This record gives sequence, C-alpha cells and structure tokens, in this order.
Amino acid sequence: MLAGATWRDRARACLGAALGVGGTGLICSLLLGDDPHLPLLVAPMGASALLLFVVPASPMAQPWPVIGGSVVSAAVGLAVAGLISEPALAAGLAVAISIAAMSLARCLHPPGSAVALTAALGGPAVATYGPAFALVPVGLNAVVLTLLGWAFHRLSTHSYPHVPPPPVPNLHGTRDLPARSRVGVSEKDIDEALADLGETFDIDRSDLGRLLRRIELRALERTHGGLTCADIMSRDIVHAGRDDALERVRQLLLDHQVRTLPVLDEAGRVLGSVGLRELTKPGDRVCEVMSPALTALPGQRAVELTAPLTDGQNHAVVIVDDDDRLLGLVTQTDLLAKLLRPGSHS
Repeated sequence: MLAGATWRDRARACLGAALGVGGTGLICSLLLGDDPHLPLLVAPMGASALLLFVVPASPMAQPWPVIGGSVVSAAVGLAVAGLISEPALAAGLAVAISIAAMSLARCLHPPGSAVALTAALGGPAVATYGPAFALVPVGLNAVVLTLLGWAFHRLSTHSYPHVPPPPVPNLHGTRDLPARSRVGVSEKDIDEALADLGETFDIDRSDLGRLLRRIELRALERTHGGLTCADIMSRDIVHAGRDDALERVRQLLLDHQVRTLPVLDEAGRVLGSVGLRELTKPGDRVCEVMSPALTALPGQRAVELTAPLTDGQNHAVVIVDDDDRLLGLVTQTDLLAKLLRPGSHS
C-alpha cells in the first residue's frame, strides 16, 4: 500500500488515468489520422499514466522523466535491435542500456524500459514507423500525456510538476542555518541514514527531509497535545495604542524588557504589533509603523506555535478571543520553558 494514499486519492488517480490515456489516444488520432494499421498509443504509456496520476510527486513521474525517459529508451531499443538480431539478447541489452542512459540523462522512468523492450523486439508497430518510432508515436504520446496530466492536476489538489519547497532562508543575513534547520533532522543525517540502509527510495531527498520534520512535529504534538495556549500564556500584557508616540513604545520595551507589544484600539481589540524592528521604520506614531500581529486562540494547542516562533521573525504570539480582544501573549520563552519542564506532557 502506498503511504499517505486515501480512497479519494485513488478514485482521483483512476479518473485522471482514464482521461489521460483516453485523451492521449484521441489527440494522437486527430494528429496522425485514424489508420488501423498505425498504432496511436504504445502500451508503456499505461504505466506512465500510473506514475503520473497516482504518485505525481515521484521524481520518476515528472515531465522530463516521462518524456525524456520514453524517447531515450525508444532510441536505445531501436539501436540495439539494429545491431543484434537474437531477440532474447537484444531485449536484455535494450532494457539494461536504457536504464543506464536514463540515469545518465537524469530522466529515470520505469515505463521507459518497457518502451526499450518494445522497440528492441520490433514487430508491426515498430516496423510501421521505422526509425521515427522514438518520436512518433512514443515522444508524441509522452508529451500529450504529460500535458494532460499537468492540466488534470491543475484542477486537483496536487501540484504538478512537483516542486520541492525552497530551503528556509536565514533572515538574519549570516551563514548560519535557520534555527529549525539546525535542530532535529539535518541533511547530513538524511544522507547518512540512506547510506546505512543501502536502499533507493522513490522520493525526492528534500521531500524526505520535510516528511521527517513533519513527523517530529507530530510526535511533539502527541506528547504535549493537551497543552493549550491558555495554559502557558502571560495575562498581564503591556500594550500600546495605535496613536502612541514611538518614544513611549521604546521606553515601554526597555522598562519591561520585552521585544513585542500588541497594539490595541479603544475596545481592546488587537490591531497589530510593534517591536524593535518596527521602531527602525520612519514615522512618529505606532499606527505608521506597526506590523500585522501573529495571533492564536486560547484553546489552540500550544505546540502549534512551535513553527511560527522558530521562523526567525516572530518572538511572540498574541492570544485573542473570537472578537480579536487581547487575552494574553505566548513568547518563545513561555513555550520553551513549558516544553522542557519534566513531566509537562499535558
């Protein structure tokens, strides 16, 4: 069973495969003519459709592997068939060389080996097209199927082509990795674990790291899942008004040794936040420099604040009620002190 697959995902994949393969056949028939002696679809496209619609995040299901792997393998199969007449030997060499060629071209695609086998064994389908078999119908099939897959996934919840999220930048302008990248699973840990297992996995390395970090967060939520923001928030909160002078805010930050102040209106509703970063902006009043406040509800799980409080930008989360009125504040210190306290699992 595929990890993470649901019945909804499977139904969507089946629909996509039906539309993709059927649409590819229809489009190719319109482009090539509906001649029963000319095959419009090569069988390995069915396997390509499985990858494209079932596991669109797989490195082997991306556009270049689907198109490049199919065309490269077909060319390899044709070349081997032209040099070796013994079918069994030609078939074995075509598959082996196609794997090597796809690996070198960084377009490894499992159905490509089936394309190589089809080309090497020849038959009426290959004979009809001759040396152009790698481009028509193989290349044309792959291009059309990939475009239909792209269009289908644009309408679904999956992104395609799959682009791993960019690495988290260091907002402080130094060579150090961001805080979340310096703790827990590191890239070196991933590389060493892969070397220890000695196995090849069909998942992008950056996606693997993202998955492992998400697992860490889920484990943290499980062990501290009962802890809410209301349990750890400070309640006597120093705050600023939208029309306060920046000099007053600066003095409040220094007097109370805090980094962030919520900005409130006359009814106590949170309008934003102001801290040392905002004080560097040009202006005389809080309303001219304040930033949007990062907020949470009192019943929200406290561990959910781990990500925003370790992104290098936020030092505190403002806790509000359903009407955005100030209730409290959770700082990095509040969260860390509670999570590190022995026995604080509830």
